This record gives sequence, structure tokens and C-alpha cells, in this order.
Amino acid sequence: MDAHGRAMDWIGWQDATCLYARDAIAWTLGDPCLRVRGGICRMTGARSLIELHPIVATRGHAHARALDPTPSLSNTALFARDAHLCLYCGEQFARPHLTRDHVMPLSKGGRDAWENVVSACFHCNSRKGNRTPQQAHMPLLAVPYRPSWIEHLILSNRNILADQMAFLRSQLPKRSKLSA
Repeated sequence: MDAHGRAMDWIGWQDATCLYARDAIAWTLGDPCLRVRGGICRMTGARSLIELHPIVATRGHAHARALDPTPSLSNTALFARDAHLCLYCGEQFARPHLTRDHVMPLSKGGRDAWENVVSACFHCNSRKGNRTPQQAHMPLLAVPYRPSWIEHLILSNRNILADQMAFLRSQLPKRSKLSA
């Protein structure tokens, strides 16, 4: 995150170590979760050690236009939002067996936007074809929505530490399906 506490993105331990080494960390949260050992100082003989925290804020801040609060629409993000469920038949599928379905087909003026796409299995997407769910008599099991940036961060990482999850949950919008 930036120094003002706005969540920016996930970074790996290597990038976090570089930020610590450059003294670019403004503040941290949580107990150290990883120790990175470096070289040995010629003068003192001491080995360098950097303890990484699960939540780090960098010095400075992001410009408002530098971080679009709407996450990019990708199949990976869409399938995570929909919990890898086909929103027509309700069955769960592995990523290779899901498709992006446009609720209002593109050919009928629909847009490729969060509010108009859902995860669908190949069978349901083919059956629906170039029709709306109403025309195809295939009601949606959930209404498509645009996730917030915080929801996107949660959905895009399966290995969230407890400290990180507590912090992210505290920043979720009240209407979020991920809060609780």
C-alpha cells in the first residue's frame, strides 16, 4: 500500500526485500513473517538480516489516476468473482472449463464490462447462444457486479495471511459479498 494506507497490489518477498533495503517502507502491520539473510559485512563480520512484515506501506502516495479503482476485467478475475461457478447451472468448474458469457450479447449492444459478464460452463454458454438469459429461459443465479479494488485483491490471492485478511476485510465496502 501507499503511505496513506490505500491498498495498491500484492508484491512478492523479493520486491518487499528491495523496498526494505532502499529504506522505502513508511510503516508495517503484523508480526514479521519472513526473514531474509544477506551478505556479511567486511568491517563488522555481521550478517545482514531483513524481517519482512505481511503488510507494508511504501513512502509517498499513489496519484489518484495512477490506480484505477476498478480492477481490469480478465477471465481469471471473473472466474474468481463468481467462485468458479457457472451462473446458469450452478455447478463448479475448473478454470479451463469455464467461459466468459455476456448477459446481453455483444451483438445486441451489450458491453464487455463487469456488470454484463458472468462465468458459464461451455454447455450453458453454447445453449444460451446469442440470446439474453430471458430469451433462452436460463435465469441467472446471481447478478453480475463490479468488484471493488479490495475485493479484487482478496479474490486474486489464495495465500492470504491472517493479518493481511483482517486488514483487507476492514477496508471492504459494506455491500461486499466478501465481508463477514
